[in-house]
Amino acid sequence: MTVDDCYQLGYVIKPHGLKGEVQVFLDVDSPGEYETLESVFVQKGQQLVPFFIESIAIGAGKAIVAFEEVESIEAAAELKGCSLFLPLDNLPDLGGNDFYYHELVGFNLKSTAGEDIGEVKDVLEAGGQDLLAVMHSSNKEILVPLTDELISSLNKEEKKLVMEIPEGLLDVYLNEES
Repeated sequence: MTVDDCYQLGYVIKPHGLKGEVQVFLDVDSPGEYETLESVFVQKGQQLVPFFIESIAIGAGKAIVAFEEVESIEAAAELKGCSLFLPLDNLPDLGGNDFYYHELVGFNLKSTAGEDIGEVKDVLEAGGQDLLAVMHSSNKEILVPLTDELISSLNKEEKKLVMEIPEGLLDVYLNEES
């Protein structure tokens, strides 16, 4: 299992108590959906290591987790800052035009004017503004703001995304003088 096959569930904040439990930040919309979680992958260096869960108590965006074989505060402290992952298969299916960002990779982006912009190569989560990294036919990468207001239509089967492209944005990237 690699990071590319997974999504980040959250990360270990710090040890909790003396018996090896850890406090975990859950970076998800509905933390309560993870109350029956049996295992997670913990990123240690470049490796994803499976950890089985003995117990989990979920609060507001945080959880107290007891992992099997983590039985001391020292062992829990070694997990501080480690990211937690789950396989992409664990994500619930979203109906209609709702999507996860990773699903947009490979989509063809078109403007509402019908112009073919290019293929979505990545979705960048940059603080307050999420961006689509799109490879234009001119072999230049274009960063397009990703907001619900700019999305005109999305077709998952055809892998087609139609968006209102902010005026002048393409000129910034495609103008030879820049």
